[in-house]
Amino acid sequence: MKDRYGTDVLSTDWRAPRRGRAQDTEAVTGLVVEDVDTGWVGAVVRVEKAGGMQVVHLEDRRGRTKGFSLGPGFLVDGRPVVLTAPTAERRAQVAAAQKAASRTASGSVRVTGQAARVASGSRIWVEGRHDAELVEKVWGDDLRVEGVVVEMLDGVDDLSALIRQFAPTPGRRLGVLVDHLVPGTKESRIVAEAERVSPHVRILGHPYVDVWQSVKPARLGLQAWPVIERGRSWKHGILAELGWPHETQADVGLGWKKILSTVRSYSDLEPTLLASVEELIDFVTVPSDRGGSA
Repeated sequence: MKDRYGTDVLSTDWRAPRRGRAQDTEAVTGLVVEDVDTGWVGAVVRVEKAGGMQVVHLEDRRGRTKGFSLGPGFLVDGRPVVLTAPTAERRAQVAAAQKAASRTASGSVRVTGQAARVASGSRIWVEGRHDAELVEKVWGDDLRVEGVVVEMLDGVDDLSALIRQFAPTPGRRLGVLVDHLVPGTKESRIVAEAERVSPHVRILGHPYVDVWQSVKPARLGLQAWPVIERGRSWKHGILAELGWPHETQADVGLGWKKILSTVRSYSDLEPTLLASVEELIDFVTVPSDRGGSA
């Protein structure tokens, strides 16, 4: 006889939330989470005790940091989690892995037992946050040893004026990394004018629409980066082609975190970007720069 009422609803986990029950997840550095109450999305930068409670600090895509009580009320990839403090065992595993690495992500021999150099007067400018995060991930160890600071620009439209304001000197050099630097573009005309401002500036770039493209597509399981038609937001279009959330700026930030997480070392980046960044680092770390000050 057919049961017109179906199975017994009480035999299942009928009280389970639509997204599933929250799972304990360690708040390890770099984990991207969303606070359910405020909608704040950011990567874990640290966990600390404050006022008798444990607080997790999340940094959003604009570099703003906000603290939240460790525990329930967070989402990771849309699923509820209960954030917990990293265990001593996990911290020890991370420390052991770092100690075992003999080279930096850029391929340089890792320098141990040496404090980061006080920032020199020279700088490297990049166009945006994603550029800065990629440079930090691959070349961060080298730059700290050399005392070179990477700073973000909000585009390059006013590059000549910014260079004049910086006032480069032989001991206070400036390197600039520009996106989509190909002949005939607006960027190429801006760079041609800016290069005349000072002989102590080196401006280099890469041909990609966005620094995302400098990550080898194979790292994402692709043969090539998708082609996005004119008039469509390139980043949102890429995320859509990848089948990832792509409607909001938060989706863009999360998408970039996923892409950045696939970069293990310089070998995961295209040679054009590698050559430009390496040349800029060489330019701003000439011996005469050692006398500069921040």
